[in-house]
Amino acid sequence: MEKRLLLGDEAIALGAIHAGLSGVYAYPGTPSTEITEFIQKDAEARNRGIHSRWCTNEKTAMEAALGMSYAGKRALVCMKHVGMNVCADAFVNSAITGVNGGLIVLAADDPSMHSSQNEQDSRFYAKFAMTPVFEPSNQQEAYDMIAKAFDLSETLKTPVMMRIVTRLAHSRAAVEVGKSIQEKPLRPAQESWVLLPGIARRKYIDLLDKQRLLTDAAETSAFNKTEKTAGSKLGIIACGIAYNYVKEVLGDNANILKISQYPLPIAKIKQLAKENDAVMIIEDGQPVVEEQVAGILGAGYPIKGRLTGDLPRTGELTPDNVAQALGHPTPPSFQPAKNMAARPPQLCQGCGHRDVYTALNQVLAEYPDYRIFGDIGCYTLGALPPFKALASCVDMGASITMAKGAADAGLFPSVAIIGDSTFTHSGMTGLLDAVNDNANITVVISDNLTTGMTGGQDSAGTNKYEAICIGLGVAPEHVRVVVPLPKNMPEITRILKEEIEYNGVSVIIPRRECMQTLQRHLREKKAAQNNNA
Repeated sequence: MEKRLLLGDEAIALGAIHAGLSGVYAYPGTPSTEITEFIQKDAEARNRGIHSRWCTNEKTAMEAALGMSYAGKRALVCMKHVGMNVCADAFVNSAITGVNGGLIVLAADDPSMHSSQNEQDSRFYAKFAMTPVFEPSNQQEAYDMIAKAFDLSETLKTPVMMRIVTRLAHSRAAVEVGKSIQEKPLRPAQESWVLLPGIARRKYIDLLDKQRLLTDAAETSAFNKTEKTAGSKLGIIACGIAYNYVKEVLGDNANILKISQYPLPIAKIKQLAKENDAVMIIEDGQPVVEEQVAGILGAGYPIKGRLTGDLPRTGELTPDNVAQALGHPTPPSFQPAKNMAARPPQLCQGCGHRDVYTALNQVLAEYPDYRIFGDIGCYTLGALPPFKALASCVDMGASITMAKGAADAGLFPSVAIIGDSTFTHSGMTGLLDAVNDNANITVVISDNLTTGMTGGQDSAGTNKYEAICIGLGVAPEHVRVVVPLPKNMPEITRILKEEIEYNGVSVIIPRRECMQTLQRHLREKKAAQNNNA
């Protein structure tokens, strides 16, 4: 065995490679991005030809992974929690079709919303779809679980969710790693995966029949274990990373049921309740387990957790708030100096988005009722000072359809701003709606030639945006490209004014490379020149 210092994301990636992975499919999203990046850079993965290109969005990633599974190969699909919303149709139906090669859906949740719009808990999706979940408590488990999850997926012909949270994804620990197994041979599925109603009804019954087997697997799983100590009468159910916080506070002086594999091990939960006077549920995210345990134990049994106020209802768990919930003293928390000025995030100096917002604010100041509908990306920072430009930011691709809806209501001017990667992710369909309805909107696709917010991954539509917009039906003369630089401000503002006054759909594409990727490319070029010298 070899020991390596790995992020949780990296442990998952390496575990998948060693478990015979044939393809990873993903759209970049913090805190899941590093999984795919690790596989892209890993020497063994490259030598084996493991597929690791970025997908256009999470739905296409899920469907491609399902296709690889259909062919008999092991596939991993990765996304952050809100990506589950995008791939939900394929994910839920994959539980009904079943799988062939092992299929793991990695959902990286973000309690406390460090880089997200909400705190949704992906375990709800797994319960809804009736699929098993693995939730590692540390990096070693994350590495070990991948092989077990692939095995379970193939044995029971079901997709498996692996759910992690930000603290596990982005913290490092020593991990003992083993050797790789061979990839599965090409072996296309023999059964029908066609969900015509008659077939779907039969397969849905099969899915229901699997639930007993999935519960049995959780009852006997090595990842679900009970630890007992004399004297305590409070039983603790600790899920995933929360187990570490409980151990940090109580050590071995606790009655703990550690849960890292779902569905819930009902027999173990009932036994814990029988041996204790009350149970506290400690889970990072929403009270998914707490609600289910209340149903398992009944209304008369005392249960503590987030719903009872013993733990915070929002935000991620910490050793301090777990200690407080367990009645243990906590050290003084860090308090920033009272005279420190707030430092909100800002767009990078020299970023092309800055010039786009400067031009928009300058032109739109002439219109009293204007609104700019924003989207998901680093350019969302245009909502903050000094620009204060955006009226909305809801979900990927929403800017164009919200601008259309506002224009339908009579708002003028109605402007949408969307990034290049977000446009191909889920903005194109909205633009087609606008074209079909001849909506009076102006769409700004701020193209920095990369997926900037998540670290500079490839953008699916680079150098194709004009052709895409024209192909969707935007009049070619109203697809305009500008270079967002201060010296070009007169041209940019003139074009903006012309297209705003045009009664129909127009698209303006400000195009200039992201400052971060530009600097990286310059460093790479310089290093290459030095190596060749």
